[in-house]
Amino acid sequence: MFPVVDTDGNVIGSATRGECHSGSKILHPVVHLHVVSADGSLLLQKRAMSKDIQPGRWDTAVGGHVDCGETPFQAVLREAAEELGIDAAGACFAGRYVFESSIERELVHTFYIVVEKQGFTADFAADEIDEVRFWTQEELRAAAGGGLLTENFEMEFERILPDILKKI
Repeated sequence: MFPVVDTDGNVIGSATRGECHSGSKILHPVVHLHVVSADGSLLLQKRAMSKDIQPGRWDTAVGGHVDCGETPFQAVLREAAEELGIDAAGACFAGRYVFESSIERELVHTFYIVVEKQGFTADFAADEIDEVRFWTQEELRAAAGGGLLTENFEMEFERILPDILKKI
C-alpha cells in the first residue's frame, strides 16, 4: 500500500501500487536522490528491462515510493540502501514538486548527496537496475530528448539540478 497525499504532502488515504499506476492519477509520494560528484558529474541508474515504468532508460541514481508511515527522508535512506547499497545519511533536501505522466501522478521529494567519484562503488540491486555510471553534464545534455533518459530525470536536470550543482 502507498500513502495517498495532497499537494502539501499530507496523508489523506492509501492505495495499492496497481491503483496508483493504473492511470487513476492518485497522488502518491516518491523520493529521488541525486548522487553528485564534486566535478558536477551525476550518477545515474539504467532501469531494469523488467520495470513496469520506463524500462531500460537512464534515471536518477535512486528513486522509490514512500511507504505508509514513513517520512520522505526515511524513504530516501531505505531506497539508497536497497538500490545502491549506500548510506545516504548526509543527503540534503532540494525540494518537492508534482510530476504527472500518462499513467501516474507523484509528489516527488528530491534530495542530493555529494560523493567522491574516485573509488565510488555501488552494490546495486540487479533486479531493479541494469547498470550505474557517472555522466558528465555534457553527456547528459547530448542525451536529452533522445529517449535514453526518463522524462522525469530530464525535467529535474533542467529545473532542479542547476540549483543543486551551485551548492557543491
